[in-house]
Amino acid sequence: MESEQQKFHGQGRRDFVKQTSMLAGGLLAMPILSKANYFSGSSDVIKIALIGCGGRGTGAATQALSTKENVQLVAMADAFPDRLNDSYNNIKEALGDKASRVNVPEKNKFTGFDAYKQAIALADVVILTTPPGFRPIHFEEAVKQGKHIFMEKPVATDPAGIKRVLDAAEIAKSKKLNVVVGLQRRYQNSYRELYKRVQDGMIGDILSMQVWWNQGALWVKPRKPEYTEMEYQMRNWYYFNWLCGDHIVEQHIHNIDVGNWFKNATPVTAGGMGGRAVRTGKEYGEIFDHHFVEYRYADGVVMNSQCRHWKDAPSKVDEEIVGTKGRIYCDKAQIVDHKGKVLYQFDKSKENNPYQTEHDELFAAIAKGQYKFADAQRGAEATLSAIIGRLATYSGQIIDWKTALNSGLNLQPQKYAFDAPPPVVPDASGNYAYAKPGITKYFS
Repeated sequence: MESEQQKFHGQGRRDFVKQTSMLAGGLLAMPILSKANYFSGSSDVIKIALIGCGGRGTGAATQALSTKENVQLVAMADAFPDRLNDSYNNIKEALGDKASRVNVPEKNKFTGFDAYKQAIALADVVILTTPPGFRPIHFEEAVKQGKHIFMEKPVATDPAGIKRVLDAAEIAKSKKLNVVVGLQRRYQNSYRELYKRVQDGMIGDILSMQVWWNQGALWVKPRKPEYTEMEYQMRNWYYFNWLCGDHIVEQHIHNIDVGNWFKNATPVTAGGMGGRAVRTGKEYGEIFDHHFVEYRYADGVVMNSQCRHWKDAPSKVDEEIVGTKGRIYCDKAQIVDHKGKVLYQFDKSKENNPYQTEHDELFAAIAKGQYKFADAQRGAEATLSAIIGRLATYSGQIIDWKTALNSGLNLQPQKYAFDAPPPVVPDASGNYAYAKPGITKYFS
C-alpha cells in the first residue's frame, strides 16, 4: 500500500507512470521471459556486456566481476577504441587472480555510436556507463533485447529522455528484468539504517532538508587539431548539457535522491539561482560552476540544495534532514534530538562498499532466478528532480515538475556521428553560449 507521503501531485506512483507511459514501438515485441533471463544455479555463466568504457564503466565492470557469482565479461562497446582498450587492460589488472573472468575476444570489442547494439546482443546482463545523454536509447535497447541491467545515474539529461526511460521501465517490469541504478547510497548500510529509523518515526515528521555537493575543479581534456567538434565534446562530455546535464544532474543527483528517498516523495517545483562565477573559460563548455535550488514538495516541505565546483573552497558532500523530533546528519550516520542528545549512531565498522553491494545484490538475484530490482522509475524521478533544478537556475524561473516532464524538451543531436554537428557549437572565438538567468526561457 502507498502512504500519503508516497503520493505527489495528487497522484500515486502507479498513476504517474500510467500517465507518462507512451510505449515506444517495437519494445513489446520481445518475449516477456526467455531462458537467457534466468539461471538455474551458480554453475551457469552469467555473461556481461559493458557499454561505456570510461572510469565509471571500468569500475562498475570490475565490481560486477568481483561478485560471488559465476560471471564473465564477454563484450565491450565504446565510441572510442582507445578508451575501450584502456578499460579492458585496467579491468584485468584490477581483478588480479579473477582476471580470467574477462573473456572479450577482439571480435567482441565494438566501437562507434551503434556499437552498443552488438555488445548487448551477446550478454545476459548489460552495464550502461556511457555519458548520461545516451542512457535512454541504450536502456531502451537493453530492455528490447530482454537483458538485466545495471545503469549509472543520471538516467537522462532532458525531460524527453526521462519519458523514454519511464516507458522502457514499465516494459522492463513486464518482462521481469532486474534493473539497478547506481544511486549507491540506497545500497549503503548506514543510509539504510538511517532510513529505517525515519520510517519508524525517530525524527517525527520531516520539516526541512539540506543537501550539498560542493567540491573543487574537475578534469579537462585539451582540444586536438584532429578532433571534430563532436569528438571534442564527447571527450569533454562533462561540460555539455546534452551529454552530462550539468553537475547538478551528474553529481548532485545523489544528494537530491537521498532527500526524495527519505521524504518518500518528489518535489513539485524548483526555484533557485546559479551561474559561472569562477569557472568561466571556454574549456568549460556551457555548464555553470554553482547552483542553489529551493525544492518544494506538495506538503510545503522545502529541500535546500547547493552544489559548486570552486577550486580551493571548502568541500562538503552531505545531507541533513530535520524533523519534529530530531535531525539526521547523514555523513556522520547520526540522529540527534533538538537538544543535541544522540538518539542513534550507526557503527561505522559495519559500513560497506555500496558500489560493490549494488552489484553483489543484483547478480545474486539473477543467479537465483529472482526478480527483485526495479530501480529505473526512481532513477528517473531523481534525475528529473535534478533536471528541474538546472532549468530553474538557468532561467531564474520557478519550474513545475509536471510542466517540465510533459514539455518534450530534448537536448539531443539530430544525428549521432563524428562528422555531425552537436546541439551546441562554439562561436568564432571558441566560446560556447550559456544560460542567462532572467533571460533564458523554457516554458511560458
